[in-house]
Amino acid sequence: MKENVLDVLMFLFENYLYDEPEEAPDRDSLEENLHQAGFTNGEIDKAFNWLDGLAEQRHQPDLFQDNHRPVRVYVDSETARLDTECRDFLMYLENIGIVDAQRRELVLDRVLALETDEITLEDMKWVVLMVLFNQPGQEANFAWMEDLMFDTEQEYRH
Repeated sequence: MKENVLDVLMFLFENYLYDEPEEAPDRDSLEENLHQAGFTNGEIDKAFNWLDGLAEQRHQPDLFQDNHRPVRVYVDSETARLDTECRDFLMYLENIGIVDAQRRELVLDRVLALETDEITLEDMKWVVLMVLFNQPGQEANFAWMEDLMFDTEQEYRH
């Protein structure tokens, strides 16, 4: 049995969302396929809730129009779950222009919504990829992030 919400999300992303099939399967057939793949009801429900939360934030107005970028200060509850490597990676993506302040906050919202005690760098990469995939106008950033997913040798300098 698979027990991680991120495993369910990755399965859905790789098998149903990424290729953008001509006809999107309905939620019931997705749920049935997830059961056949070995996922539990609880994790499937959590994954659908996670996706619903992402969909609710799909269209957001641009808040920061000028060149001033806000500095992100993490609270204790965030640093407890996001190690330095994850925070550095997110800062790296922001510094090179892959995510802006709004998408950084959306990534943080979605990664913390995974309800796991500890988030790994690999988890963070997958969440960034899914968030960018869901955001209109982020195709180039999504493609860049997709290439980065398979580059394990890179150092992230912010």
